[in-house]
Amino acid sequence: MALHTTIFLHLLVICLYHVGELSAIQNLNPNSFKPVFNNSLSLSFPLTSLPLSRNSTFRASLISTHQNSRSSKSYSHGSFHFRSWFKYSMALIVSLPIGTPPQTQQMVIDTGSQLSWIQCHKKNPRKPHHKTSFDPSLSSSYSILPCNHPQCKPAIPDFTLPTSCDRTRHCHYSYFYADGTYAEGNLVREKLTFSRYQSTPPLVLGCATKSRDAEGILGMNLGRFSLPYQIRLSKFSYCVPFRQKLANVLPDGVFYLGQNPYSHTFRYVSILTFAKSHLMPNFDPLAYTLKMVGIRIGGKKLDIASSAFLPNAGGAGQTMIDSGTEYTFLVDAAYTKVRQEVVRLVGRKMKKGFVYENTLDMCFDGNALEIGRSIGDMVFEFDQGVEIMIEKERVLENVGGGVHCFGIGRSELLGATSNIIGNFHQQNLWVEFDLRSLRVGFGKTDCSRSV
Repeated sequence: MALHTTIFLHLLVICLYHVGELSAIQNLNPNSFKPVFNNSLSLSFPLTSLPLSRNSTFRASLISTHQNSRSSKSYSHGSFHFRSWFKYSMALIVSLPIGTPPQTQQMVIDTGSQLSWIQCHKKNPRKPHHKTSFDPSLSSSYSILPCNHPQCKPAIPDFTLPTSCDRTRHCHYSYFYADGTYAEGNLVREKLTFSRYQSTPPLVLGCATKSRDAEGILGMNLGRFSLPYQIRLSKFSYCVPFRQKLANVLPDGVFYLGQNPYSHTFRYVSILTFAKSHLMPNFDPLAYTLKMVGIRIGGKKLDIASSAFLPNAGGAGQTMIDSGTEYTFLVDAAYTKVRQEVVRLVGRKMKKGFVYENTLDMCFDGNALEIGRSIGDMVFEFDQGVEIMIEKERVLENVGGGVHCFGIGRSELLGATSNIIGNFHQQNLWVEFDLRSLRVGFGKTDCSRSV
């Protein structure tokens, strides 16, 4: 699933933010972002990935499937460690133990949004809901936020998370996404319970009673409702394997909260920081914004102005790394140059007039490997010499029906004003978000073997 929650934030950041959140994110230094980090927390979780619905490129109706997963558990040195295989197709879904006693909940990892929410329905055999729904009545640690709770009624409304007071005087939230789908319910406090001896403090979560999706969201950006912010997490990371279109091929990957044992192999680029006074209407201050400096295709550095990758006076041009968006999207100044180069190399093989899901318009019939070789390797260049390289064999995506598309779209088609590096271009990479040092690390690996 590729939730384009980042676009949701872009549409709404024009509104004022909660005063406490602004003070936490201004300059985005480690002391202001998180006063205390939990250095002893080191966890890994099972991931599952399921396809998008065919009516949306960036938001899926997730389908529950029966899974025969292999798993192992270990507990040592005060840290709980859980590992299991996951299947990657178009979205990353982590299974987390929520409540007391824990109920396993499937949640999509999304570094482009802040609120974590789960499906909440009391078990009723006469009216069955999603199999993975959370039943609040079965948890002794569950509580609903009242309307007068500070998180429900901030001093200045936080329009990135609209809240209201329902008829029972409980805090109600509505979270809308760019494609018209939504989740709404109550804001609650609930624990993640990893074992009898280890759990988080009560966290603010959304308990959704209305949503089109079967699974919830694990919000992982820099916002005050995000999981990293609430548990004072110093690091988290994930490894996305190559996805396959072959039958019975299920690539594996993993998601870590805390220290990653492979981090010594990563190369890091700093997260760009912006003071409170520099907040802009088209800018998302809670995203993981990186300084991108260029793109190479087939060894050729494209003639793209550096300003295309940096926010302008209005905030347009921000470049972010997002696990919740499937493909990569570029603003016009960069996209036009990429498309010109692809047309120059393989334009005669392009499928004329074809646009996949209203987002990808560089598509081809014919031999994908041959076309990919003609295009060559593609490299995203970042500050500090950090690069993401996509081999020529992987620059095209099989979208079905014998059609393959170049995995980059135009941001304007999404109503976005940003450059967004999606999970399609994070395959076979460790991606680590180091919140203490405010940097993102990348490590090339075979994700099916690194877990």
